This record gives sequence, structure tokens and C-alpha cells, in this order.
Amino acid sequence: MARGAAVIDRERCKECGLCIAICPKKVLAFSGELNNGGYNVVHMEHPEDCIGCGFCALTCPDIAIEVYREKISA
Repeated sequence: MARGAAVIDRERCKECGLCIAICPKKVLAFSGELNNGGYNVVHMEHPEDCIGCGFCALTCPDIAIEVYREKISA
């Protein structure tokens, strides 16, 4: 089993929502906070559910997400 973390660069996020739509665990959501460009940025609403798959980072057209993955032994 793996656990992950998506780190979102708030200033690069442009509120497209593609990362939210592609996340298989529904970890990401809009935060309600605006960045300097006036965009509602994404955040990890359920970080405990992140598996570190990286789909969000691969989908982001603005390269605003980095994903880290940690292997957890059972």
C-alpha cells in the first residue's frame, strides 16, 4: 500500500479542475481561496486518502502539482 501527497503551487493553479476530475480517490477540491491571479486554487481536502498515483500532476496543464509517494508496509 502507498500513501502520497500532492503539493499544489498556488500561484500556478488556474482553476481548471482537471486534477479534481481525474483523482480516483477524490482527494482534491477547490479551496475557496484565491491566488494572486484571482483563481480559486485547489487543495488536498482529504490528504489521508491520497495514494500518490500522480494522475493529478500528469493532467495539470500548468505544471502546478508535484506528487510524492511513500511506501507503507502492512
